[in-house]
This record gives sequence, structure tokens and C-alpha cells, in this order.
Amino acid sequence: MSAHRLGILGSGNIFGRYVTGLARYPELTIARVGDVDTTRAKEAANEFGIPAWGDDQDLYADDAVDIVVNLTPPVHHAATITAALRAGKHVYVEKPLATTVDDARAVLAVATETGKILGSAPDTFLGSASQTARKALDDGLIGEPIGASFFIGHSKAEKWHPDPRFLFQAGGGPVLDMGPYSLAILVNLLGPIATVTASNRIGAAVRTVTAPGRAVDTIDVDVPTHAAAIFTFASGAIATAQLSFDVWDSDLPHLEVYGTKGTLSLANPNHFDGDVRVKRHTDDEWIVLPPVTALFGAVGTREQARRGLGVHDLAGAIEGGPHRANAAFAFHVLESLSAVQTSSDDGAAVRLTSTCDRPSPLA
Repeated sequence: MSAHRLGILGSGNIFGRYVTGLARYPELTIARVGDVDTTRAKEAANEFGIPAWGDDQDLYADDAVDIVVNLTPPVHHAATITAALRAGKHVYVEKPLATTVDDARAVLAVATETGKILGSAPDTFLGSASQTARKALDDGLIGEPIGASFFIGHSKAEKWHPDPRFLFQAGGGPVLDMGPYSLAILVNLLGPIATVTASNRIGAAVRTVTAPGRAVDTIDVDVPTHAAAIFTFASGAIATAQLSFDVWDSDLPHLEVYGTKGTLSLANPNHFDGDVRVKRHTDDEWIVLPPVTALFGAVGTREQARRGLGVHDLAGAIEGGPHRANAAFAFHVLESLSAVQTSSDDGAAVRLTSTCDRPSPLA
């Protein structure tokens, strides 16, 4: 791959995870960090040895940068993606693509207009766990997929994140914050979704923040924090889901796929790697499948929190390779998750307007 120079927009909590993850790729050089808080941008640049820093406008104007990695809060995604695309940059953005379907659709139009490539998290479906499960399904290991389930509990962010307000505002909540990880993996495994039926509510209306160095002591909750949903895939498979910031502890699995010949069980969808287990109807015990791709980070270590595989995916697409974590895929995941609110409000199933290609496997 040819060399690419990156500018990271936003130097908040996840910034270091991208810097350490992208260090795996010598062809991807971080040339600048931009933040509306230039003091924070300077501190981040000094900490990680990044040569240039400034505000967002400085980043857009830097001709040395060809890819913007957008780590701003979700409420700023649509505006910052648009600005970066119009500045002539390719863009990789954290999830979700935008906070509303209409904003996301407008962003896709700008990408088409400018001819620049837009990619989006989540990219954990590119990791060894999801790719191993994908190969198992493609090989018919559990027969025809009939259904799936996933369960999202609370990350207890109030205890460790210094400013978790964004998790309880527009663009946050368990559906748009954590839901993309599980649903992107299921779209990779099962293909696009056709309809969504759901119900949701706000649990605790005020959250107490106890994290060290916290910016606030309490948060007023503006978005639903507990949802139950049914996703019906175009293939006919049916997935049931619980997405909650009110479930602090449980013994439920992260994600399972059920076929006519057996079951696949995956580890945390927020991670690239982890055990993929299978138990066919003829098996007495669960079997751990060997990874079909290299691990992105050592399981059970701090490496597991690293990010950047999707940025590498986008850089390959610039040079004509397959683009798996692409904008159409991210839009379909966003529309599917946004339909949870629509279905709950209307008390009816929502038929999606979008679809996407099932990404090609890495293995």
C-alpha cells in the first residue's frame, strides 16, 4: 500500500486507542491532530509525537493530510464529515455515521458529489472473531441460519468516563452507541435487514457520575436507555435483541447465531478478537474455532481496545481495493437502529428503505 497521511479530528477519550492501533501500519502516518480545544490538541500531539496540531480548520486546510479520521462526538459528525469532504479529504468517522437518517443521507450525497471515499465505524466486524464466524457460516458449519440474538448491557461509563454526557444525549443511548457493534457483525454474517419492530423507554432519568476527574456530577437523560427489538433480515433470519444502559449485570451471551445444524457463539462485539464457539447438534461440547485471520490485539490485554482497522480498510479502498466498512453499510446499520425509535413511537414494524452489500470476507 502507498503511504497515506492522516489527520485525526478530536482528541478525546478514544484518541489514544486510534494512535496505538494505527501504529501497526507504517504506511499510515498521523501528520496532524485537530480539535476545537487547541490546548487539548497540543497536549495530544506532544504526548504521541504528532508533528502538527491546531483547530479543525487548520486540519481541513492542511494539504499534507489526505485522510481525516473523525473522532468528534456524534452530534458533530454530519457537519464535520461534510467540511472534511468538501476540503478534499477522504474521511473515516466513528460510529454512528450521523445522529439521524436524514443527516446521514445528506452526508452520503456530499461524498458522491466530491468523489471522496467515506468509511465509518464500527469496524470490529473486520476482526478475527467476526471473520471466523463468517467463514463458519459460509462453510455451512451450522446449516441454514434461522435466527440470532444479542444482548447489550451497561458499560458502567459513569464509573470510568470523565464526561459521559454524550452517551445520554442525541446520538447516544445503548441503541446508537453500542448497537452498531452487534448489528454490523450480524449484517456481515447474515446480510441486510428488511424490517424492524421494537419498543424502548428511559430507565433512570438522572445518572450520577463517579468517574475520577469527572466533568459533571449528574446527567439528565434525554434518550431511551432500554430497548427490545426484532430485526428481520432479507434472508429470512430473525434476530432478537436487548439494548440497555439499565442492565448493569447479567449472565446473557453477547451474540449468538442459530442454524438448522447448530449454534455459533461470539465474544464481545466491541472487540476485534475473541473466542468463536460452535456446538452442532451432533456435538457433546462447545468447540472453539481457530481464528481465520491474524489477531488485531492480544485478547485480554489493553491491546484489545485499540482501533484503526477500518482506517486501514479505507486506505486500501483509495487504491482500488475492496471497501468493507463503507458508507452504504454504515448507513444501513444506522437506519436499522434508528428504526428502533420509530417502531417504538408508532407501535408498528418499520420497513427499511436502504440495503447494502454483504461485505466480502477477509479470509
